[in-house]
Amino acid sequence: MPQADQLRTMDEAHVAAQLRMMDEAHVWHHLSRRGGRPPLMVRGQGLRLWDAEGREYLDASSGGVWCVNVGYGREEIAQAVYDQLKAMAYFSPSGGNAPAAELARRLLGLTTGLARVYYASSGSEATEKIIKILRLRSHLAGRPEKTTIIYRDRDYHGATYGAMSVSGQPERTAGFGPLLPGFRAVPHALCYRCSFGLSFSECELECVKAVERLILEEGPDRVAGAIFEPVTAGGGVIVPPPGYFSELAATLRKYETPLVVDEVVCGLGRTGVMFGHQQFGLQPDAVTMAKGLASAYMPISATAVSAALYEDLEKADDRLGYFRDISTFGGSAAAAAAALANLDVIDRENLLDNVRRQGQRLLEGLENLRDRPGVGDVRGLGLLAGVELVADKRTKTPLDEERVARVAGAMAEKGVLVGRTNRSLPGLNNVINLAPAYVATESDIDEILSALARTLDELGAGRI
Repeated sequence: MPQADQLRTMDEAHVAAQLRMMDEAHVWHHLSRRGGRPPLMVRGQGLRLWDAEGREYLDASSGGVWCVNVGYGREEIAQAVYDQLKAMAYFSPSGGNAPAAELARRLLGLTTGLARVYYASSGSEATEKIIKILRLRSHLAGRPEKTTIIYRDRDYHGATYGAMSVSGQPERTAGFGPLLPGFRAVPHALCYRCSFGLSFSECELECVKAVERLILEEGPDRVAGAIFEPVTAGGGVIVPPPGYFSELAATLRKYETPLVVDEVVCGLGRTGVMFGHQQFGLQPDAVTMAKGLASAYMPISATAVSAALYEDLEKADDRLGYFRDISTFGGSAAAAAAALANLDVIDRENLLDNVRRQGQRLLEGLENLRDRPGVGDVRGLGLLAGVELVADKRTKTPLDEERVARVAGAMAEKGVLVGRTNRSLPGLNNVINLAPAYVATESDIDEILSALARTLDELGAGRI
């Protein structure tokens, strides 16, 4: 090796070692215990990532939490942010800015029946906003007892206290209690592990009937709203069975219960259409969105509501009869500019077509792996897929979380990064999550499937 190359290699190794030392000494990593060695990434392009030591990976989880939807290295988004930062980075969200106004117009044009957009900076905040909106609506209507909000087991809506209280993942909330009162759970919609021990052919959507039973038990005059993910993401990639959402919507309408759809993961194209609820013909009263809104190039979230919900909060004439809320970084003009540029990329490159095409290839490939050792179930929609791992196919005994983590680790050793359910559901953290960016190619999908097939073979051979 020439001396110049040797020096460069030594210098890069020194820099990598220094970065590792600073990271391990000073950064408190999310969802990680001390003593591990989490990845330290320094560069990305498309679906590819490089860590501090120069190793290359195919990112099959869009940043680890399904958010870098249009891929890494998008110069047009970076340029839009740069231009807006120079022009004006920020103004209080009690006022307005140009990109935020244009973004609201475009988002509402992509939905049906929604009329106003409220900005913040995270999905958890978006959930907090809609909880406050629903409860204030009841108060202003002279119904202070109407505060209960319904959520679904295994759905996830965020990490702040209100959002945790309305999320169905007990290991995410354990030890942080007491949680907030006034939230009630209904069963999940996973047929593979039906809460009622029934098959789909005989169940008559018992999981939806349970929603009506809960409303009647609680009292319709006490229920302020209900919030659901269109496809349960972090809770195991659960696509609801046919007819589920149409029956659910009819039940909620019957009791005049507003429907909130959490599109933080599914929104902005993840399932192959712009919003996940559009897959099921739903007309929600409110929608929350965040991760894919700017493909994680800037932090931004939005809570979009119907004209009726907005007017219910604006028509009161008392001094406190309006939505008294503010989110500082909801005024980030640069974040709104990033979201606009992100939408431009999705439109210009017809990425939703690619999501549908590559999503079909991914799911068909996963179906071909059903007979592999350890595969209990395969499910997904668009570029959002899950593989449920089991220790016994006949009894559906879940593979324990430690071994599932080793499966994900073995995938990383093969150069493919995947997600997994992580300390969320007692005894059921056994799903490998796949959510590659919308720019995935056929060869990317095939690489993911090949690495997974080889890893499952290792699992079956007892090497994992």
